[in-house]
Amino acid sequence: MIDKFVPDVTAALAGIADGSVVLMPGFGNGMPETLLEGLIAQGAKDLTLVVNSGGRDDGPTAELLASGRVRKLVCSFVRADSVAGRLFAAGKLELEIVPQGTLAERIRAAGAGIQAFYTPTGADTILAEGRETRVIDGRNCLLEYPIHGDVALVDAWEADRWGNLTHRESARNYNPIMAMAAKLTVVQTRHAVALGDIPPANVHTPGVFVHRIVHIPA
Repeated sequence: MIDKFVPDVTAALAGIADGSVVLMPGFGNGMPETLLEGLIAQGAKDLTLVVNSGGRDDGPTAELLASGRVRKLVCSFVRADSVAGRLFAAGKLELEIVPQGTLAERIRAAGAGIQAFYTPTGADTILAEGRETRVIDGRNCLLEYPIHGDVALVDAWEADRWGNLTHRESARNYNPIMAMAAKLTVVQTRHAVALGDIPPANVHTPGVFVHRIVHIPA
């Protein structure tokens, strides 16, 4: 019998190694905060953290950065006065800024098996310095590569034991594509439901992309 539920956060995060690339969704909503807090306690270091909202100065993302266990941050914005901004200025953090739409597409490309793609976003800015560009249909475009994750920490509204997930409202932002792009997808869900209770149209992330689920009641 397939049952991807594990008893607690410790079991969910077991085996995450030093040096891992960790994908974490969320843009104000849909952030797996309990799993991120668990990662802080778990102790893996030298991490590359890929998260849209890495420039905030509060919450568990900032706590993980402040712990000194993140070597590189890939995100769409950073404020100079944030934890990430201060660490970067002090030479204690590598930083890669990626426009939000490009970040989403690079992650989606990893899950879809796309080897690279061109986009006009950023092609005429400092983001293109030293990188390959090409004129396509009269527009200058920048070559971008997929972002593969060793681990994705995913938030779900509900999940069944096969790992089928529903993400509520705007929490569908990065959760489904990050689940597809990682070797190991770990999910925190507010509701655990019986197999068959999620209508097919509400399966936003299919269970084939999910490996471990921990129930964190709403």
